[in-house]
Amino acid sequence: MGVDHTEPEVPEDAVGRRVSCDGERATVRYVGSVPPTAGLWLGVEWDNPERGKHDGSHNGVQYFTCRHPKGGSFVRPAKVSFGVDYLTAVEQQYVYETDKSYVDWEGRSKKLSHEMLTSVLLCGCEVNGSGPGGEIRKKTPQVQWLDLSKTLMSCWEDVSSITQQLDQLEGLQLSSNRLRLLSEPSSHSGAFLKLKTLALNSCDLTWPQILECAPMWPQLEVLSVEENDITELQRPEGVLQTLNTLSLSGNTLIQDSVLKIAALPRLEELNLSRTGLTLTDLRFDDAAPGSLTAMFPALKNLYLDHNNIAEWRVVDEFAKLPSLVKFSCLGNRLASKDGNPRTATQLMIAKLGRLVVLNRCEIHPDERRGAELDYLKMFGEEWLKAGGGLQPDSTFTCQHPRYLSLIDKYGAPEEGELKKQEAFALKNQLLKVVFVFPDDAERKPIEKKLPASMVIQKVKGLLYRLLKVPAVDLKLTYTSPKKEGTEFEIGNDLKSLQFYSIEAGDKVLVRWS
Repeated sequence: MGVDHTEPEVPEDAVGRRVSCDGERATVRYVGSVPPTAGLWLGVEWDNPERGKHDGSHNGVQYFTCRHPKGGSFVRPAKVSFGVDYLTAVEQQYVYETDKSYVDWEGRSKKLSHEMLTSVLLCGCEVNGSGPGGEIRKKTPQVQWLDLSKTLMSCWEDVSSITQQLDQLEGLQLSSNRLRLLSEPSSHSGAFLKLKTLALNSCDLTWPQILECAPMWPQLEVLSVEENDITELQRPEGVLQTLNTLSLSGNTLIQDSVLKIAALPRLEELNLSRTGLTLTDLRFDDAAPGSLTAMFPALKNLYLDHNNIAEWRVVDEFAKLPSLVKFSCLGNRLASKDGNPRTATQLMIAKLGRLVVLNRCEIHPDERRGAELDYLKMFGEEWLKAGGGLQPDSTFTCQHPRYLSLIDKYGAPEEGELKKQEAFALKNQLLKVVFVFPDDAERKPIEKKLPASMVIQKVKGLLYRLLKVPAVDLKLTYTSPKKEGTEFEIGNDLKSLQFYSIEAGDKVLVRWS
């Protein structure tokens, strides 16, 4: 540590304040001397612990503590910024030329000014608080959306001192801050009376801390708390009852705590992506297989992308949700016995009867009909072995809760249609594909059985041997009886037939230049 004799003024309440230094954010944990060096030092805990050098100790003396063993440093006051107030940041960010004006709807010329701002975006600015009392209400009275992410505010009092002067505020972005909690959060609810949308991503918050703050937000509808320290969820008692959208993405959640938020009465959208969930033990015990649960009563949209879900029983549980119409489950380990991703998608459509959108794609009526008929055939053997009819044994109905309702819808599958599961996987490895030549009327279609794993490059090699047309000149597309009138492009020679979801009975259209 070198010596710097210039000592700028350090605020009296510096400990606990947020500072920036060389573009990084930190919290001041110590102000004072660090012998044997002369002068004043700030002991800081970095948001990014890789920026630090130690745990707050020097030469065997512990000056402050850090959560991370290498998260701390000593820096000179001259190296850090304690930030500026809100209005200074607004003036720096929104510079209007004095002669700039606009024409209003009545044709009158008006000067541009901060008073007209409805959105104020101060992400990454060094805002540390409200500044002189009452000035914000005068200078930016129209603000409805405020972005204060990655600023230098230290506590919720700093935030509320700004928001209580913004009477129209409905949306607030506070991500990537470290805010100390209040002793009486409900006393600050007046500062967030109209607040509908709040983002607190990457703020090092736990779920109990969020519930502790929640009395401040009496009308909150949308809450995003992604990438925090949330592990175990607790039931929100008397708070967050107006919430309709909640994102917990990027938090490592404890499996059996998910149902603690199931009683939120207005929750329509829930994002649990990248939370490490397997949901093996998820059960809506108030509802039998095929029935509807009272839990998550309003939930329409559920996102579970990039987790570790591997059991189809979990999907059957989601079928009990009374309002579910959008479901996304990309990047999980749900697989069909034939290993074909398209079959897995069909299974999901068949199991979730009220679904309108799956994996962000709309389910067309023909697609649903095809998936449900295939499902009936696929598990028809099991249904027969379980006793068939309308009362198969309970093991079968637990594994296939929708099967009997699909029989009601389409009739029982005929024996000749049944697909044996053991042979099904082997059969599906070979696809009966018909090659047609739309630009050569005299050439007859060619039928071939090809492995689903065969790459397009090899398909073109086969066609070269049959047609004597160089592979580089061949252009392939395909059509499916399930999507009549639609021609799908086959553009990547290194992908397989299975990648393009080509199935037995599809036609591959061959053209060449």
